[in-house]
Amino acid sequence: MRKFTLYRSVEGVAIWTTRGYQGASYNADMRFHTIIVGVIAMLSIAAHAIPMRSCGAYVAKIPNVKPQLCEAAQLQDMQARSVQGRPIWGRDMPSDGADLKILVLGGIHGDEMSSSSLVFHWIAMAQTAHATAPLAVHWRFIPSLNPDGLFARPARRVNARGVDLNRNFPTPNWARDARHYWEARTRKDPRRWPGSKPLSEPESRFLLEQMDSFKPNLIVSVHAPFGLLDFDGPSVPPNKLGRLYLDQVGIYPGSLGNYGGIHKGVPVVTIELPSASRTPTDGEMRQMWADLLRWTSDRLGPGISTAAEHLPKQH
Repeated sequence: MRKFTLYRSVEGVAIWTTRGYQGASYNADMRFHTIIVGVIAMLSIAAHAIPMRSCGAYVAKIPNVKPQLCEAAQLQDMQARSVQGRPIWGRDMPSDGADLKILVLGGIHGDEMSSSSLVFHWIAMAQTAHATAPLAVHWRFIPSLNPDGLFARPARRVNARGVDLNRNFPTPNWARDARHYWEARTRKDPRRWPGSKPLSEPESRFLLEQMDSFKPNLIVSVHAPFGLLDFDGPSVPPNKLGRLYLDQVGIYPGSLGNYGGIHKGVPVVTIELPSASRTPTDGEMRQMWADLLRWTSDRLGPGISTAAEHLPKQH
């Protein structure tokens, strides 16, 4: 004789379990209960993972990303929202005894779709090469920092408020320099509007919070379409990643390279892919990944501290 009892999980899912009055029945009930608890745990994790419909939306917009690649990335909701309320997805990949923390960003500019694609491909490479990497690295990947720009029709460089997120970071003298640069150097190009004040946008505030909490030793920011490699901050820059060669183009008021590399002292590698709408070949993306790992091991190996740890947080 078994009695069925109704329970509810914290997610509100109804669960039936059985209570038996004999030993064999009790053991069967416990196994059933264990299975149900495991299922509920997986459902709870899945509730924060990127849903298939979101993968479908990304696959439709981002070149060279198939549904399997998006789903295998196991992106999680970073608990941040864009201006229009879209989730910002990311993947955190810790490693036991990690010597370094590296933050990889794509899609700061929504119309640079290839940058998001590269991040998806690098997530897959990090998953398969985790055990054989020259250093233990705690990776954090954010394929699309500006989802509103990505999903605009057509895709736009700026976010939903028309702000260039890569001019919205709180570099010294931002109030004086950012607007002057926009007016005098870009002739008020609307694609490069820095915003009304630094960190006016939820997307740039989210990235600053990531820098303060994650404390990366290195930031890799992927852009397009200038086909070069830029670098800001301490350490010796990489000469090349794949077919992209170092060509430091200077700093801009409010840019991530200026804020992270110059002001916060965290090396920022800026990758400019040759095309915004097409990715490099799979072989070239693998070579870029291998070159990044090699340079990281050589220049940012064990014993390198995180400069951001010693600087006060922005308020």
